[in-house]
Amino acid sequence: MQPSAAAHEAEYHLPHHFSTPEAHNHAVRLGMWLFLATEILLFAGLFVAYFVYRGYFPEAFIQGAKHLDLWAGTTNTVILITSSLTVALAHHYAHTGRNRTAGWLLLVSILFGLVFLVIKGIEYHHKFQEGALPWHYTYSEVTVPGAALFYTIYFFTTGLHALHVCIGLGVLTWIMVRCFKNEFSAQYYAPVELGGLYWHLVDLVWIFLYPLLYLV
Repeated sequence: MQPSAAAHEAEYHLPHHFSTPEAHNHAVRLGMWLFLATEILLFAGLFVAYFVYRGYFPEAFIQGAKHLDLWAGTTNTVILITSSLTVALAHHYAHTGRNRTAGWLLLVSILFGLVFLVIKGIEYHHKFQEGALPWHYTYSEVTVPGAALFYTIYFFTTGLHALHVCIGLGVLTWIMVRCFKNEFSAQYYAPVELGGLYWHLVDLVWIFLYPLLYLV
């Protein structure tokens, strides 16, 4: 037990510019919330663009939404909500020092994220085949004015979101490895908490995208 405890202490050392672990944890949490605020501003701008152009071309947005793959959007919504649950449980177990359980839960979350990306790829493939491409729009099912604009917003918002999912998967993988190395305890679990916050934001953005794009 002694060597393992020493190894654990070596992994977490208080940066010299912080007086206490509490001050360090407060600083990293503040930094993450500021970062998440910038992400919210980014997607808020896209949502504003969505509503502005939907006001100009309401029929195009209604028709475009009807021709999206509702099964894919709904399945991905369930997948991401479930992955948020497993990430939250991983945070709980890491906080109580049960690193292995937390690691397995993060692995499940990562698998859910990969399934999300596979389904999104299938959906994109369908749209490519149908010709619903913003740069070369030939989709014969939706020909009203503004149709290409709807699919431009669809691809841009969901593509940017998918990029954030990929980043989130990288973060969760890094945290999972550290969980299996038994690096977290009740005194130090900030990476699990902050990585979880990022993943929850990614899920929250999708919860807004899903009704706007698939259910209008």
